[in-house]
Amino acid sequence: MAERKTGDGRTVASGTAKMTPSEAFVETMVANGVTDIFGIMGSAFMDAMDIFAPAGIRLVPVVHEQGAAHMADGYARVSGRHGVVIGQNGPGISNCVTAIAAAFWAHSPVVMITPEAGTMGTGLGGFQEANQLPMFQEFTKYQAHVNNPNRMAEYTARAFDRALSEIGPTQLNIPRDFFYGEIETEIPEPQRLDRGPGGEKSLAQAAELLATAEFPVIISGGGVVMSDGVEECKALAERLGAPVVNSYQHNDSFPASHPQWCGPLGYQGSKAAMKLISQADVVIALGTRLGPFGTLPQHGMDYWPKNAKIIQIDADHKMLGLVKKITVGICGDAKAAAAALTERLADRTLACDATRGERAARTKAEKDAWEEELTAWTHEKDPYSLDMIAEQEQEEGNWLHPRQVLRELEKAMPPRVMVSTDIGNINSVAHSYLRFEEPRSFFAPMSFGNCGYALPTIIGAKAAAMDRPAIAYAGDGAWGMSMGEVMTAVRHDIPVTAVVFHNRQWGAEKKNQVDFYDRRFVAGELESESFAGIARAMGADGIVVDKLEDVGPALKKAVDAQMNEGRTTVIEIMCTRELGDPFRRDALKKPVRFLEKYQDYV
Repeated sequence: MAERKTGDGRTVASGTAKMTPSEAFVETMVANGVTDIFGIMGSAFMDAMDIFAPAGIRLVPVVHEQGAAHMADGYARVSGRHGVVIGQNGPGISNCVTAIAAAFWAHSPVVMITPEAGTMGTGLGGFQEANQLPMFQEFTKYQAHVNNPNRMAEYTARAFDRALSEIGPTQLNIPRDFFYGEIETEIPEPQRLDRGPGGEKSLAQAAELLATAEFPVIISGGGVVMSDGVEECKALAERLGAPVVNSYQHNDSFPASHPQWCGPLGYQGSKAAMKLISQADVVIALGTRLGPFGTLPQHGMDYWPKNAKIIQIDADHKMLGLVKKITVGICGDAKAAAAALTERLADRTLACDATRGERAARTKAEKDAWEEELTAWTHEKDPYSLDMIAEQEQEEGNWLHPRQVLRELEKAMPPRVMVSTDIGNINSVAHSYLRFEEPRSFFAPMSFGNCGYALPTIIGAKAAAMDRPAIAYAGDGAWGMSMGEVMTAVRHDIPVTAVVFHNRQWGAEKKNQVDFYDRRFVAGELESESFAGIARAMGADGIVVDKLEDVGPALKKAVDAQMNEGRTTVIEIMCTRELGDPFRRDALKKPVRFLEKYQDYV
């Protein structure tokens, strides 16, 4: 049989050859560079699983399949390659839905492999039978269903190709009996798109707008990260002298040390970024869909510029003008488009050239003011938080203010760190304190906002970049959903560091009960055993921190153990019950009651 070399030195069958469908499936994954798959073993795909190892593929067994899909997401977001997840048909597959939805909103090229019940039992209500394609219909860019064993390689290749070309998760659904038999097939070569900068007309229109702009501002989004276009974004920003703000939960899309970086927009973002973009006459939305949650009013500011002209650049034409009214839409690669615009502006005299120094001074002043405010903002000052602080001062033990903790963690961050954050109150406040120097460093559940995201995602990220420090942030509520994956990190030598903010409550939703429901708390309290102690029982290290001066040293100790000893550590930080800004002010109203027995509940 003829063979060809893959880019990573493995071999794959070349030309038409006789093989089993399992071999066709595995060989096609090898052709696409797959070296790691996350999941739980199952009889539905055991014939293929039996040859993963000789093909150079590691199956990383997890505690729960939702964790496996999050790991595949983190792996894809760090590596820029496919993340792959697999599970047993029925319940193993349905467990992945939430994590695939998160990957969808993160535009991660995750391939969800879903073996299903055998064709001779379909429709009979057999063991672990489920209709698996509708489960993922809303959260995948493409769904491939192998309808004949002879098409195994074809559909497998297409699922991998589409995950990259469509920039999001795809599903490969395979009846479990189709792994067996004998077929004549060819392993397809991977197809990769060469994305361009966009149309000449739209690029020319954008260049004309920028030439006349007096206060241009760039929003650097996830598309900049995914296209490896940070340097091109920097070049465009420097040509314009433009402040650069990060789109929501993409703090790694521009280096924080750059003088034109201003921080993230959106929930719990940077006041400097918001104040500066509010002054823009032209906004360049580079690689961002301008999602609504990332442009909502925040810190009491409705900062989105009402009269600015908007240039939006996105690789998906369906995103152009979807959320915000735009002046010019460019369907193109963020990296290529930024380079093309910089080239068009290189030898032109721009209106903003005359005010470059003034705008730089204004940018620095806003950033300095925000940094001073962050440093002075040691605790929340709303009446409820002040009451909680006073109450906890009467309790035994020390309780730390979350903002002070986040500042100390920021100071102790190692170079080239990767950080994932879960959903929740303290994790959202962390957005103002997380700064990065390189892309593919920050991971969050984006618009889907699911709990239990941070730990498994950072495990997947670490598996793809073992040379980089990996840290997860989680609140105690979200931590309870995912902490079992500590065993995955320990069992399979994928060391990470987890910081758990232990404030004994579902903080984000509880804040809504404070602001809208007169402190009538329902189901918001969480009393838990020591998470550090649980971590030690799972084979990891556990550290409890209840003194502010111990926060930085604890993180440094944990990262040192991760990088030099291969140890996973859970740092449990005992936090006050104070709460940051409400999470969904836009979606709630003061209650109205008509029935007499509920009149007191207003």
